[in-house]
Amino acid sequence: MCDACVIESVKAQMLSRRALFQTAAAGVAAAAVTAPMSAPALADGHEKVKDMTHELHEDFPTYFGAQQFFKDQKFKFKDNGFNLFELRVNEHTGTHVDAPLHFSEDGQSVAEIPVANLICPLCVIDVKAKAAENVDYQVTPDDVKAWIDANGPIPDKACIAMNSGWAAHVGSDKFRGADAEKKMHFPGFHIEATKMLLETGAVGMAVDTLSLDFGQSADFATHYAWLPTNRWGIENLANLDAVPAKGATLVVGAPKHRGGSGGPARVFAMV
Repeated sequence: MCDACVIESVKAQMLSRRALFQTAAAGVAAAAVTAPMSAPALADGHEKVKDMTHELHEDFPTYFGAQQFFKDQKFKFKDNGFNLFELRVNEHTGTHVDAPLHFSEDGQSVAEIPVANLICPLCVIDVKAKAAENVDYQVTPDDVKAWIDANGPIPDKACIAMNSGWAAHVGSDKFRGADAEKKMHFPGFHIEATKMLLETGAVGMAVDTLSLDFGQSADFATHYAWLPTNRWGIENLANLDAVPAKGATLVVGAPKHRGGSGGPARVFAMV
């Protein structure tokens, strides 16, 4: 079938659907006159939803420094009656999931992560003050202990997130922190804190930086310790200041492409 035929067929379907939606909308509007409106239902104990995802675009900073997100507009509304983009993206770009397969030979792919593990209690360890004094700061066992002393035991199947304040730097060179020798400087999890968390029932680890390991890491110790146990990670998380240290529920909209080592995700928290 020719391109023009395809375009005309799509247009016809869109017009048909538009008419259907308009009819349905009119019915809903009429019903609303007699039926009271109610707020969307949330899980017990939650009243708000916070977006934890950075907007992805071509200039979003990356671990390797080069562009990792590309979009090519194949159809334009002005010319074709609809918009359509073709995307090319490195799996580990923007706010994204690290699947166990990312740092293991046979760990779960992103499509194989149990969906029950992608909705979990969120525990936020705030190290902003320490990271402000030391750009190479690493979350330590003492930071984890301090969180436990203040909030109680880490819940089963939780996600432990580092709030270093780095999300505020996403639009500047400080986010990567590359120096003259091209070594990066940003906070992450220390291997000893990671080992401590491995003794809990936590299933996820998250950071507001480009890597679970701190910027200067040469061995990716936290990645290699955490991911091969079929636990997942999230990098470049946003808005950690908008959620409490304890009590929020994290929802990870992980992609589901076969054999994937991770991928951009829409992540939000119910508070």
